[in-house]
Amino acid sequence: MPNALHPDLLRAFVAVVDHQGFSAAAKRLNRGQSAVSLQIKRLEERLGVQLLERNPHLVRPTNEGEALLEQARKILSLHDDLANRFDKQALTGVVRLGAPEDFATSHLPGVLSRFSRSHPGVVLEVTCELTLDLINRFEAGGLDLALVKREPGAGVAGRRVWREPLVWVANSEDILKREDLPLVVSPSPCVYRSRATQALDSAGRHWRIAYTCTSLAGTHAAVRAGLGVSVLPKEMVPSDLTLLDGEESGLPDLQDTEMALIEAPSLPVAAERLRETIIRELEHGPTAG
Repeated sequence: MPNALHPDLLRAFVAVVDHQGFSAAAKRLNRGQSAVSLQIKRLEERLGVQLLERNPHLVRPTNEGEALLEQARKILSLHDDLANRFDKQALTGVVRLGAPEDFATSHLPGVLSRFSRSHPGVVLEVTCELTLDLINRFEAGGLDLALVKREPGAGVAGRRVWREPLVWVANSEDILKREDLPLVVSPSPCVYRSRATQALDSAGRHWRIAYTCTSLAGTHAAVRAGLGVSVLPKEMVPSDLTLLDGEESGLPDLQDTEMALIEAPSLPVAAERLRETIIRELEHGPTAG
C-alpha cells in the first residue's frame, strides 16, 4: 500500500470534514472539486473503508472516518511542523485575531505561544473584546479570525471549536439567602448574561442586576466582594471563588457555552496556518468536537 496515507490525501479528507463539503474544501485547498473527490476516493480505496457519508445536503465522516480524523490531524501537524522547521522561506505576515477576554486569558496563551515559536516571522495582533464588538470589528474587515461566543448550533456562523459547561459562582453560599438574587454580569447581549436570567426566570427565581462589567478581572473582583453571583465556564473558575452546585443551591442548571471560529473570506497563508492550529488544539477541549 505505497503512499496509502500520503499527507495530501489526508489533508483533502480533513478539509472536506472541516468545511462540510467538497466545494468549500476545494476552494480552501485551491484545487478543483473533482481533484478533491478523486483524492478521497483514492484514500478510501487504499484503506478499504468508506470514510464519508454523502447526501445532497450533508457530508460527514463515518465511524471509520471519525477514527481516522483524529489521527490525520496529528499526522498533518507533525508533518507541517517538520516542514516548517526546515523551510528556507519562513512564513511571514500579520494575523489579526480577536477573542473574548476570558477565553483569551485562559485557553489561548499556550496555543499562541506554540504558534509563535513555530512561526517567528508571523506577527500576531490579538484583540480582546466582548463578542458583539468582535463581530462588528470582524464584519468591518478589522480581523482575519475571531473566536466568538454563541448559542450551541445557532446564531453566529462559524466552526465550533470549544464547548464547556457553565456554572454559578459566588464568594460564599450565604448570598443565596437573599430574596432577589444579585447578579454580576457583562452588558447585553452577553450569552452568559442571557443564560443566567433566562434560567432564573424559568425556575421562578427573582433576580436583579447588581453589577455590570466588561472586564473579567472586574467580574471576579465584584464576586469576591460579595456583590453578587456570576456565571463562568467551569474551567475558568478561580480557586478562591465558590462553585455553587445547582441541585444543592437551588439554582437552575445552565446550558453549555460554545465558542465558534469565524474567518474572513480570503485569508493570507499565515492566517490559514493559525486557523489550522487553533482548530487542532482547541477541538480537544473539555467537550469539544
